Amino acid sequence: MKYANQKVTDLHIAYIGGGSRGWAWTFMTDLSMDDSLSGTIRLYDIDEAAAKNNELIGNHLCSRPEASGKWNFTTCKTIEEALTGCDFVVISILPGTFDEMQSDVHLPERLGIYQSVGDTAGPGGIIRALRTIPMFVQIAEAIKAYAPNAWVINYTNPMSLCVKTLYHTFPQIKAFGCCHEVFGTQKVLKGILEESCGIENVKREDIIVNVLGINHFTWFNEASYKGIDLFPIYREFIDKHFEEGYNEPDKNWANSTFDCAHRVKFDLFRRYGLIAAAGDRHLAEFMPGDTYLKDPETVKSWKFGLTTVDWRKQDLQNRLARSRRLASFEEEIELVPTGEEGIQLIKALCGLTRMVSNVNIPNTYLQSPSLPASAVVETNAVFSRDSIKPLVAGEIPENVLALITPHTDNHERVLKAALTCDRELVYEAFLHDPLVKGRASEEDVKKLVDDMIENTIAYLPDGWKK
Repeated sequence: MKYANQKVTDLHIAYIGGGSRGWAWTFMTDLSMDDSLSGTIRLYDIDEAAAKNNELIGNHLCSRPEASGKWNFTTCKTIEEALTGCDFVVISILPGTFDEMQSDVHLPERLGIYQSVGDTAGPGGIIRALRTIPMFVQIAEAIKAYAPNAWVINYTNPMSLCVKTLYHTFPQIKAFGCCHEVFGTQKVLKGILEESCGIENVKREDIIVNVLGINHFTWFNEASYKGIDLFPIYREFIDKHFEEGYNEPDKNWANSTFDCAHRVKFDLFRRYGLIAAAGDRHLAEFMPGDTYLKDPETVKSWKFGLTTVDWRKQDLQNRLARSRRLASFEEEIELVPTGEEGIQLIKALCGLTRMVSNVNIPNTYLQSPSLPASAVVETNAVFSRDSIKPLVAGEIPENVLALITPHTDNHERVLKAALTCDRELVYEAFLHDPLVKGRASEEDVKKLVDDMIENTIAYLPDGWKK
């Protein structure tokens, strides 16, 4: 990269999963709206045609007069070509297809185990990790060989295990995981503050929080706005609105597979005294299976939804159709800020700014000493030129730590299982997962594991086929 007049030019970003029909367009949009960065985006995907499509879309977007960020998008045939000499690596891949995810999410329902997302915790998260970890081993080895000094930004789920695998394979890697769930909870606090106190035009970024926990099971033990402690305001709002929850002005939980009324957050606050900082669909999957995901009727009573894989398949068809329209220039991407911080983090690492944001990185005792140093936690960090300095978040309260520990323990089991093709460790992980624990007999759980592995065997190493 080159520096000139407080701008960075000739920046090279390798995008692994560059054929994405969704997040890639978000990334392109933010890049095209910032004139302080420019360079080349190297798109690499096992589906080369999809990457070529995004090459057309990205180059057309940046050629528009109103696009201030100027980038050249190019498709690479090999990961070596994409990585060699790059400054940043972005990883955003789908491990397997939605057919495999159909089994991940819905096969456990035969034992009465329901999942609202199925990509991070629970049976779905575990089996998805078995597919994902070998891919991330290969990616980490390639980064070590061709771009050992590049900053690596992961957006793929299961986030904690993806980042954990990168560091396990290449301990010197400069990697972190980005997730926008914390931003969503900041927006909820912003809305409650405006509604409760009559304050107008609060910026999400001005809600200052201390971040604890792990990805998708994240917690705030501090939250303030310009000196105002938000905990008493949040508590009072919950006392008044616990039954109906909180509906964000531009959203309606009843008409969306992703939105919620935040009643799970409210309940967790009443139980544990901290603000749970992820979407209710994610939070519910980390809790015991008889709490929020006992059955579809219970889910409905908590005012969130079960995202079916049939819905995801239909959504993919819609995105494929949109991809064709964008690549043929029949439709234009709207140039409005997406709310993501990825580009801002890249600017800070280039030395153009300095900022604090939440990231997923190895613990190294940033949080509770009860968690292993290798556990990947979500925490705030200071981003500046070629540097990420995690902020010491402090102790996780014992009652919340007790909820987190089964999952960090399972991360150790699942990583080892994926690396050694050890089915017994997968059985253990299922039996220790809170969604599964106590919901079925050990024999039935083991049969479920066997069937789920068989349904994804095409995306697993040969060791699983013995």
